Amino acid sequence: MAEDRGKNVLTADGEMVGTVEDIKGSNAHVKPEASLDQSIRSKLGWTTDGEDVYELRHAAVSEITDDEIHLKQTL
Repeated sequence: MAEDRGKNVLTADGEMVGTVEDIKGSNAHVKPEASLDQSIRSKLGWTTDGEDVYELRHAAVSEITDDEIHLKQTL
C-alpha cells in the first residue's frame, strides 16, 4: 500500500482524478486535479470546500497497476 504513494488516480474512462498523497489503512488519500469535474467530485464524495486531500475508499478501485489506480466504471 505505501508503494501506491505518488500514483495517478484515473476514472474508468481514463480521466485524471488526482494523485495519491498518503495511505491510511486500506484507503488512499488523494490530492485532486484542479480541473476535476464537479460531477466526479460529487460521486467520490469530495465536495467539502477547503480540503487539499480527500479519502478514496478501496471499494471504489477496480485496478491498481505499477503506475496508476483505476476507479470502477460506476463513477
